[in-house]
Amino acid sequence: MSVDPLVLLPDLDRATGRLLATARTLDDRALAAPSLLAGWTRGHVLSHVARNADAAVRLLTSARTGDRRPQYASGSQRDADIEAGAGRPATAHVTDLATSAARIDEAVAQMAPESWAAPVDWLSGRSTPAAYVMWARLREVEVHHVDLDAGYAPGDWPAPFVHRLLHELAADLADAMVAARLRATDLDHELTVGADPAVTVSGPGHAIAAWLAGRRVDTGLTVAPTGPLPTVPSWR
Repeated sequence: MSVDPLVLLPDLDRATGRLLATARTLDDRALAAPSLLAGWTRGHVLSHVARNADAAVRLLTSARTGDRRPQYASGSQRDADIEAGAGRPATAHVTDLATSAARIDEAVAQMAPESWAAPVDWLSGRSTPAAYVMWARLREVEVHHVDLDAGYAPGDWPAPFVHRLLHELAADLADAMVAARLRATDLDHELTVGADPAVTVSGPGHAIAAWLAGRRVDTGLTVAPTGPLPTVPSWR
């Protein structure tokens, strides 16, 4: 997958369209039901995705104008905004998802080529070039679509997305889990987490990526030597 942020825009538009299609099938009762994320309803997930869109716009605007602002004012404010929107009617969620996604498109259209290299500040304290915002948003939409537990699963992720997610998570988790060799059997691809791996995890690339993202994986992965999957941190 290209690192060019504009190349990712069609992928993001398609992923957003798939998420909106799923959201339109959920009524108020379905949105009040639990998601795959502990303590969050489906409404929490959709509220988070919409507010994450606003955060992406803030980062892009920061890069474009030079008025440096963080992704979120604080972790507590982020959580409060998610909670405030979680219980809305289904129609309000769909409208919010669509309009917040449109604001990303508007922000992208205003970006000058040189602005993509400007640094932006994430809630974690990390700084990256603004170009990373497009991949981060695509990742949020695809992974949280699965978290809705509404028919979209890791096996539905496009192969280029799986490939990039595998590489990013393998790099990010190098110091957060035991070293492991990863064999994505359907992609004919192998990579490692950390140095000198003592275990090998094999299976479909999407299942490995879901596991590395801290999502539940019931089938499809094998561990050698035989044993449980190594523990990984979760994110939301």
